[in-house]
Amino acid sequence: MISRVKAVVSQLVGGSGAADSSPQLEYCRPVFLQLSPEERERAADHSCRNIVSPGLGSSRRRLLLPWDTGYAEVINAGKSVFNEDQAAREIVWVERRNNRAAGEVVKGGENVDKERHGLEFHYWALFDGHAGTAAAVMAARLLHLHISEQLQDLVDILQDGEVPPPICLTSHGMGNGVHEGDWEPPTDSESRFLLEKEISHEHLIIGAIENAFRQMDQQIEREQKAHGTLGGCCALAVVYLLGKIYVANAGDSRAILIRNGEIIPLSNEFTPESERQRLQYLAYLQPDLLGNEFTHLEFPRRIQHREVGRRMLFRDYSMTGWAYKTIEEDDLKFPLVYGEGKKARVMATIGVTRGLGDHNLKVHCSNIHIKPFLSCIPEVKVYDVAKYEHGVDDVIVLGTDGLWDVISNREVADAVIRVLSSCDTDDPDRFTLAARDLVMRSRGILKGHGWRLSNDRLGSGDDISVFVIPLYGHT
Repeated sequence: MISRVKAVVSQLVGGSGAADSSPQLEYCRPVFLQLSPEERERAADHSCRNIVSPGLGSSRRRLLLPWDTGYAEVINAGKSVFNEDQAAREIVWVERRNNRAAGEVVKGGENVDKERHGLEFHYWALFDGHAGTAAAVMAARLLHLHISEQLQDLVDILQDGEVPPPICLTSHGMGNGVHEGDWEPPTDSESRFLLEKEISHEHLIIGAIENAFRQMDQQIEREQKAHGTLGGCCALAVVYLLGKIYVANAGDSRAILIRNGEIIPLSNEFTPESERQRLQYLAYLQPDLLGNEFTHLEFPRRIQHREVGRRMLFRDYSMTGWAYKTIEEDDLKFPLVYGEGKKARVMATIGVTRGLGDHNLKVHCSNIHIKPFLSCIPEVKVYDVAKYEHGVDDVIVLGTDGLWDVISNREVADAVIRVLSSCDTDDPDRFTLAARDLVMRSRGILKGHGWRLSNDRLGSGDDISVFVIPLYGHT
């Protein structure tokens, strides 16, 4: 299924083989930034933490970032050598399968022959890497191609306006010896055994995006096995297709929509706390994944040996509240989910529960793999752009956790509204100025040996990346 994507990938990385045998993708900053060598060097300075964004007033920027999309980023305060965030912005033309080798990435401002049989989608994405940059770099360059690959099967369906009968498709036509146009509805005697579900276009697109994330994760796994690369990344992607916006989130980045000053969350963060019950249920079903060192139960604190036989509060996968149980020897094991808030960890190791990569991740000094508990499948939320009237200041804000760790949704919305209202509505730079302002507010100012916000709270020491996407005029 992904052979066509592999062919495109091999071209991107300059090789002639398949994608999973290509050399490791090298670290770089987003292509749309168009940084000079001097600018790249300044952007990598952990002590100054210069805010980087596409050139203001540049016509080239408008070609590379259509819709006047705003973007800004800043490197961390020294927690990792490189900026482990990555970003992507693409326009992709998708033709029906067998018409084209893979999705065609449309260059900024390039006209596409609309008479060709296909679909166009707009794409924005942020990837927050951890334990290295390799997974984030690879996903930033390739995830939109996997989405395109998955959408190729849907071109005719989405354009014709009808979902066909649920027949299995193959690369040569219809499965089970049935050819297109030969399908017949079941007879009365058969119908009681064949319950046919109605499947909307929206859910077909959601499924394509979900499967693209899975394919991307599998490709990263092949790369990690072939070249010994480590790490993973959270992924937040926005797809605008046929008048609707699909927000796919796997990790702890966040998307919000600001409409007439109102805040509409478009994603949920996936952390050990938010997904505790899913993790505990998996551990309950497959206790061998715990390596005889962890328990799927949660307690308010670590259990002491002297407390065996006493009563203590606990909860398992079936509970949102707490109840008492008598402590047994088995409860002395380390809890699967331990800690609270940003300090919560799966198996005392990782603080996110969805994302791409991490196939080699193990509990420290053990052979216990953590990947079985980490899902690559995103939650996809849909926003119908055509359903609402949008003002000139209505936007979607995407940010990695470096932004949201220190400022709230309301603070972000107020800051964006303040910047946009101070600019002329026909100023194409206003959304980049809003993105820069958000990065500056969350980074803070260097005071002494730390970065501080305006209220003297500790600023974000993490990598910070922000998209500000205008909605006005895009229906």
